[in-house]
Amino acid sequence: MKVLITGTAGFIGHHLSLKLVKEGFEVFGLDNVNSYYDPQLKSDRLKQQGFDVHTIAYGKAITSVNGSKFLNLNLEDKEALFKLFEIEQFDFVVNLAAQAGVRYSLTNPQAYIDSNIQGFINILEACKHYPVKHLVYASSSSVYGLNKEMPFSVAHNVDHPISLYAASKKSNELMAHVYSHIYNMPTTGLRFFTVYGPWGRPDMALFIFTKAIVEGKPIDVYNNGNMQRDFTYVDDIVESIKRLLVKPPKAQPELSNSKLPPNMSSAPYRIFNIGNNNPVRLMDFVTAIEEKLDLKAEINFQPIQTGDVPNTYADVSDLFEYIDFKPQTAIKNGVSNFIDWYKSYYHNG
Repeated sequence: MKVLITGTAGFIGHHLSLKLVKEGFEVFGLDNVNSYYDPQLKSDRLKQQGFDVHTIAYGKAITSVNGSKFLNLNLEDKEALFKLFEIEQFDFVVNLAAQAGVRYSLTNPQAYIDSNIQGFINILEACKHYPVKHLVYASSSSVYGLNKEMPFSVAHNVDHPISLYAASKKSNELMAHVYSHIYNMPTTGLRFFTVYGPWGRPDMALFIFTKAIVEGKPIDVYNNGNMQRDFTYVDDIVESIKRLLVKPPKAQPELSNSKLPPNMSSAPYRIFNIGNNNPVRLMDFVTAIEEKLDLKAEINFQPIQTGDVPNTYADVSDLFEYIDFKPQTAIKNGVSNFIDWYKSYYHNG
């Protein structure tokens, strides 16, 4: 089973690549290794996947020591992307490549249009011209926007995003449905809830807080600490993706004459939340970091930032019903694993 994973130099893509190789998939990774955050971290992830990073060049595929492949490519490069699909004839595609971050979208909106909209339509078109068994793609919990009903359910309305990042992810869900409907293409969108763990992104709270506390610097805590997040450990994310990947949705023509729920369709289309179903107070999260580091944080309380929501909480009942699995890693265990990795990676003892 040959699977293309876009974003394999990224956080989730890195872990998924390692997981699927171990499970016996033939993995082909793609990433443009951009400078949104430290490219060295991305390079080191690829190195851990077995690639000789010194041989990476744009548009040139390389092979790792375990037989997986990697290609440095922009999703916006439609001609090169189509050529890749034509040559490789993928069975499955997992699209994790995207311009991430809510706050960055306030100052660099074009990056989200280029990567998340143009890049995604190119993926859809490639899957149309060179049919795959299943396209799984990353959406985000940010699509819930102004929704106040908790826990967030895939049956809820998501018509009120409050960042361009969220709008781009909702757009992906709508675009995928069109292709599922017109071309009978099985697609599954995954709304990730605050993913954390080893090899995590430097722009995420756990990384920022850990780095500042270790260095004796203050941390900014927004909304005066009155926030909750459904933190989801990366191993739970990739286990969910693996199970969903080999279980593509089927068309449900019996729904064509009824009121369609937002998360499924008469077409082969599904949407799932992937979250821990257990929101954690931000200050309890900080405490877990402090206890693991055996250090005290100096805290600057700040007002909520534009584009942020105060609370996230995932209803994952349909995910569990569909794949008999739901995220379950306790926050203390996940934070501990991250900090062990952080100290090892940065040689902080």
